Amino acid sequence: MYSRILIATDGSELANRGLAQGLALAKALGAQVIIVTASEPWVPIGADVTGAAAGDYGFSNEYEKTEEKLGQAILKDAAAAADQAGVTAATVFVSRQYPANAIVDTAEAQKADLIVMASHGRRGVQRLLLGSQASEVLTRARVPVLIVK
Repeated sequence: MYSRILIATDGSELANRGLAQGLALAKALGAQVIIVTASEPWVPIGADVTGAAAGDYGFSNEYEKTEEKLGQAILKDAAAAADQAGVTAATVFVSRQYPANAIVDTAEAQKADLIVMASHGRRGVQRLLLGSQASEVLTRARVPVLIVK
């Protein structure tokens, strides 16, 4: 059925439920697992009087270093969960990409045949303001997507 499952996580409690479901499915199917997490790009906030972006770009390097550390910690915990579940998992950290892009691109690059991810299930104004990575993955993915709530 599925032989290469990509599981997306951001390390949150909700994402960990998706991770657990994905790992259980992978174990039952004997599937390979790829766990992915991403850091969003640095976006300076505001503009000066000329309309140019304002902000100290020196913070960009610090941001990326911090996000890399956080991403690696998330993947370390996810790999430990996979090990505990008896599943071998490869991990991928994607820097400077929005999560939906990172998930879809990594699924294609890794030739995944299923994507597993969690969703908050936001609606209305919350969805408009906060966006929906799950919705974008569902729209763009070329393989089935299992959404865990």
